[in-house]
Amino acid sequence: MIIPLDANLGDELSTIVTDIREIVADGDIDFVSVTGPGGIIADFGEAFGDIDGFLVIVTALVVAFILVLVYRSPVLPVVVLVGAALALGVSAAVVYGLVKAEVITLNGQSQGILLILVFGASTDYALLLVSRFREELHHSQDKYDAIRKALRGALAPIAASALTVILGVLCLLLSDLNSIRGLGPVSAIGIAASLLVQLTYLPAVLTLLGRGAFWPRRPRRDDTTSGERGIWVKVAGLVQTHPRRVWVATSLLLLVAASFVFQLRVGGASQTDIFLTEVDSVAGQEALGRHFPAGAGSPAVIIGAADDVDDLVAAAESVESVDSVAVTTQARPGAPASVPGPPDGEPKVVDGLVEINAVLNVSADGEVGYQAIRELREVVGEVGDGSALVGGFTALNLDTQDTSERDLTLIIPIVLLVVFVVLALLLRAIVAPLVLIATVVLSYLATLGVAELVFDHIFGWPPADPAVPLFGFVFLVALGIDYNIFLMTRVREESLKRGTRPGILAGLRVTGGVITSAGVVLAATFAALGVIPILFLAQIAFVVAFGVLLDTTVVRSLLVPALTHDIGRAIWWPSTLSRADKS
Repeated sequence: MIIPLDANLGDELSTIVTDIREIVADGDIDFVSVTGPGGIIADFGEAFGDIDGFLVIVTALVVAFILVLVYRSPVLPVVVLVGAALALGVSAAVVYGLVKAEVITLNGQSQGILLILVFGASTDYALLLVSRFREELHHSQDKYDAIRKALRGALAPIAASALTVILGVLCLLLSDLNSIRGLGPVSAIGIAASLLVQLTYLPAVLTLLGRGAFWPRRPRRDDTTSGERGIWVKVAGLVQTHPRRVWVATSLLLLVAASFVFQLRVGGASQTDIFLTEVDSVAGQEALGRHFPAGAGSPAVIIGAADDVDDLVAAAESVESVDSVAVTTQARPGAPASVPGPPDGEPKVVDGLVEINAVLNVSADGEVGYQAIRELREVVGEVGDGSALVGGFTALNLDTQDTSERDLTLIIPIVLLVVFVVLALLLRAIVAPLVLIATVVLSYLATLGVAELVFDHIFGWPPADPAVPLFGFVFLVALGIDYNIFLMTRVREESLKRGTRPGILAGLRVTGGVITSAGVVLAATFAALGVIPILFLAQIAFVVAFGVLLDTTVVRSLLVPALTHDIGRAIWWPSTLSRADKS
C-alpha cells in the first residue's frame, strides 16, 4: 500500500509515520512495515532523537577521564568542563537565534558535530593556556604575573588556531547542499564561543585558584622548564641526531598508508545502508525487494509537457531498469486529489504538465538506481523540447551525491589557500606554511587510506558518503594545523632566543606533552560521535579521530620537527629570522 504524504510536512513527518506504524501494528498481520522515503527519513530523525543528552554525557566523561590522567588533579577537569559547557551554551544560544530568524539551517548532523567540536576545541585551548600558566608558576611566585605571561604567550597561537578553524569551516558556505552549507556557520560559531570563553572565563578562574588549581601537585617556584626531562627529551634527541632519517622514514610510512586512498569507495551506497542498527524502514525495504519490483516504494517521477505524454511514456519504457510506467490520472469522483484515478482515466494536467511514475526493477537507491536515473534523464531529454525533468527519492539522492563530489573539488583548494594565508601572517614566513600544509595534507591522505582498509576489510561497511572526505579534510586540515601552530609559534619564540635548530628542539620538548594531550582529547571527543547509529557520522568519527592522533603522534612529533630541523633557518624565509642566526 502506497500512502502519499505532503512534501512540506517537515518535523511532523516523524510523528505521522509513528502514528501509521502504531495503527497498522494493531492489526492481526504476520508482517507489517512502513518503509519508502517517508519511513527512511522518519527513522533517520529518530536516530538523532534524544541523542544530544547522551552524547553530552559520553563526551564529558571521556574528556574528564583524560584530563584526570593528564593533570592528576580533581580540580582542573571540573574547571575545563565548565568552560566547555559555557561555550556550548553560548554557541547554542547564538545558533538558536539565527535558526529562528531563518538565517541558517540546522539539522541533527550539525547539532552533533557542534557539540563535539565545542568540547574538543574548548579543551584544546584550555590545555594550552593551563600548561603555559603552570610553566610560568615555576618562574614566578605571583599568580597575577604568571597569568599575564601565560596569556601573552598563549594568546597568539590560540587566536590563530581558532581563526584558522573558523575560516576553514566557513568555506563550507560554498557548498550547494543545505546540510553542508549550514554546518559552516554553526561550526564557526562554536569555535568563536570556545575562544571567547577560554580567553575570559578560564584566565579569571585560574587567577582565583592560583596554584590550588593543580592540587594536589601544586607547582613551586623552582625555575624549572617544562620538557627538561621525560620522553620528549628523548624524542628531541632523536630529531637532533638523525633529522633526515626521521622525516624520510615517517614520510615513507605516510605515503604507504596514503597509497590505499585510490581504493577508497565513495558514493553509491544505498540509503538503507546509513543505519548501523535494525530499523523498520530497512526491514520493509528488504521485504519489498523480495516480493515486488525493487523500486516499487520509490518510483522515479517524470514531469513533462502534456502534449508529449505518449512519447515520454515510450521513452521511459525503453529503459531496461524500468519495470512499469504509469501516468497520474484525474482523481475518481469524490476521492481526495492525492488518490489517482483508474489506469484508463484522463491524464491529470497542471499548468500544461503531466506526472509520470516510473517504477524501477532495481534497487531505488545505490549505484544501480542512480544509473537508471541517468538513463531515464537521457532518454526523456530527447523528447519534445528536452524540458522534461526526472525527480523522486532516487534522483534526489543522486543529485546530492553529484553535488557533494563537486563541493570536494571546489572547497578543498580554497581551504588550503585560507590556511596558508593565516600561517604566513602568523609565522611571517612562506617556506614554513608550505611545509606545514604539505605535511597535514599527507597526513590527511594517509588517514583516508587507513580508513578505506578499516571501512572495507574490518567493518565491511558500504562506500563512504561523498561528504565524508570533504568534512574529514576541513576538520583535519583546520584542526591538524592547530597543533602545528601551537608547535611552530613556540619554536619561533625559542628561535629568537636560541637560534633556529636549538629553538626547534626546545619548542618540541616544551609543547610535546600538552599538544599530545590535546590531540588525545580531541580524538576522543570525535570518537564519541560513534554512539550515533548513523553510518555517515561513524565514518566521520573514525576519520577525524584517527587523523588527529596521527597528526599529534607522528606528524607534529616527528615529521615536522625533523624536516624543519633539516631545513634550518631557511624555514623562516623571507623573514629576517632566516638570516638572524647560523643554526
